This record gives sequence, structure tokens and C-alpha cells, in this order.
Amino acid sequence: MTGQQWQDRYAGALMNAFGPPKLVLTRGEGARLWDADGREYLDLLGGIAVNALGHAHPALLEAVNRQLSTLGHISNFFTSEPQVELAERLLGLLPASNPAGAGGRVFFTNSGTEANEAALKLTRRTGRTHLVAAEGAFHGRTMGSLALTAKAAYRTPFEPLPGHVTFVPYGDAAALRAATTDQTAAIVLEPIQGEAGVVVPPEGYLAEARAIATQAGALLWLDEVQTGIGRTGEWFAHSADVAPDLVTVAKGLGGGIPIGAVIGLGDAGRLFEPGNHGTTFGGNPVACAAGLAVVETIEKEGLLEQVVRRGRQLGVAVSAVPEVERVEGRGLLLGAQLSDEIAPRVVAAAQERGFLLNATGPSRLRFAPPLVLTEQDVAQFADAWPGIVSAAQEVHA
Repeated sequence: MTGQQWQDRYAGALMNAFGPPKLVLTRGEGARLWDADGREYLDLLGGIAVNALGHAHPALLEAVNRQLSTLGHISNFFTSEPQVELAERLLGLLPASNPAGAGGRVFFTNSGTEANEAALKLTRRTGRTHLVAAEGAFHGRTMGSLALTAKAAYRTPFEPLPGHVTFVPYGDAAALRAATTDQTAAIVLEPIQGEAGVVVPPEGYLAEARAIATQAGALLWLDEVQTGIGRTGEWFAHSADVAPDLVTVAKGLGGGIPIGAVIGLGDAGRLFEPGNHGTTFGGNPVACAAGLAVVETIEKEGLLEQVVRRGRQLGVAVSAVPEVERVEGRGLLLGAQLSDEIAPRVVAAAQERGFLLNATGPSRLRFAPPLVLTEQDVAQFADAWPGIVSAAQEVHA
């Protein structure tokens, strides 16, 4: 069947929550994808920062197939070796804030929004209900996580939303301090705002947030759903001298297999008691085996260092046209600010030429490719990039 025929079937069978899909994709390998009509694309979005190991990585395939052949699902009445091992590995990736994993605990979910939903419930265990979040924040679309998401277009159709949330300008420590009181349960921040277009806060902002939370007796909750698990060239985007109470992760953790987690450090790891929260599929053996494979492969293949190199190379390539005013971000999470409101046209022109990227606003592009992106991949994109932007400008004119 052609891509258009699949599109027609999609329109007749699926709810219109996303609009028409841009492509019907059928297979992938590394940072490459192919559609139903046989066209090849370089994936510079990575399933929105999910496909850390790219597509069809042998280590992920082997881990999932091996685990599924022995134990697929057991519910959380029981546990499995991969669940315990992955929890231990995640705690061990936060050594500065959680030496040797002492005192930390993990709750597994199926996605980032579920991780944030669980973390929101966990903050209620402090006895407080007020939360401080940032303008431009995106924490998910279920009702609790949506209450922490700033974009009016997402919120308004579903108000009133739960919780008592105060939004302050991102990166403004003075505003954060003014909004945080002795009734604040948690300050919720992304170390780098992803859906806002890859916005990096001022140096020292997270450290100030830590100090503000401590003074108020509130939790510091860092949403690393998009930035965590190697995306920025480090395991987590928050600096080593910032010790959060809660960290939420998902996306890249499973490399395409649905999984998320709430990591509670210190006393925050002991706030949940039996019956406080639950999940049928969260922490299932297959998803946890996938998470272990992702972490182990990032280590084995030296991908943290590679992400830094590829990020620099990609940033230089994107900056090489006059229509790009600046490039922000770290590692392989980059945002490009354009001089004109042509971002959607750039995305369309790129797709037409075999490159998949994303517009987060009229003049903002986001790049979040697989961590296995190669030097040759970026060079191919660099050669095509000026023509892509010129084509978008011509349509705009």
C-alpha cells in the first residue's frame, strides 16, 4: 500500500488528536528512517528525544527479545531482576546528589507524563499543596502534569485543573524566591526547557533554586524527561553541584520502549507508602531490560563523549546560514532561533529533502536526534541545510 492509502485508513480509524500524520514510517536503522513509499530520511528528532540508540540497535533488540522470551509481565505484586537492577543503576547515575545510591528510591511508570503525575502526588505527602513552576514549562498532558504545563492552548480546554500552581518567568531567580513560601510543596523546573524550544537558564539558576527550596522547606523537583539519560552529553542536565529531591525521567531511558521513572533522593525517596500510588505496567521486566540496555550501551559505546562532539558539529552546521540568529542548548538537544517566522516551512522543506526535524514555534526549531548520530550524518545535513532554508524563504516570500 502507498503512504496515502495508509493515511486514508488512519483518518478513518484513529481519533483526531494529532492531526494528519506527516509520514507513514515503516522501518529504521541507526539514525535513518524509511516511509511506506520507500523514501529515506535522516532522523534529527529521534521520536522527540526518545530514540537514544537510534532505530533497530542490536543491543536493544537483543535485550528485549531475551527478556520477553523468559518473562514479559508480572504486575507489581512481584518484582524482577531487571526492575531492581535498573533502579540501582539510575540511583548510581546521581552520585553527586546521592552518594552510592544511599537513601534513594525509584518508582517506575510508562511515560514522562505518568512520572510527573506520580511525582505530583508524591509532593502532596509533604502536607503542602502549593507548587511553583516556570512559564514556558511542559510537563505532560494528563490532568496533574498539565496543571504544571504553562501553555494556555494546552490548559484552557481542560480547566479547572488540579492543584495550586504559581508560574514564574523561567531563569528569574528573584521571581522564584518571591513565589516560594512556607506553603510550597515543591519547585518544579526543567534544567533546559525542551518544548519551549530548548531554552537554557542563566548560569547558577538551578543552584539558586536549590537554595530557595531548602530555605522554604520545599522539594526541588527537576523534570529530566527530555534532557536526561545522555541527551546533553551528561547523564543528567542539572549540574553536579545541584542536589534535587526528585528527578523525573522517561523518553530516552527506554530507547523507544515505553518507560518512565520518579527518582526520589534522601527523605523524598521514602514519601510513598503502600497504597499511595500504583501502576499495572510500570516497571515491567521488558521495559526495564530495555532501560538497562540503553544505559549499558551509552557507556560501552562512549556515547556521552560522542554526543558532545556531534552536538558541536550540528550546532556549527545549523548556525552556518544567515537566517539562524542563534543556536542554544547542549549536546544533542539544540534550539535554533530564526530571523523570520518560517520554522514550519523549514520543517516541510527539510522533510521534502529527506531530513526530519521539528518546529516548536513560528521561528524556533528543535533538534533532538539519536545519540548514535554519526559525523557523516551531520555532514550530509550540513550540505543540504542552506538549500532547505532558502527553499523555505522562497515559499515565505
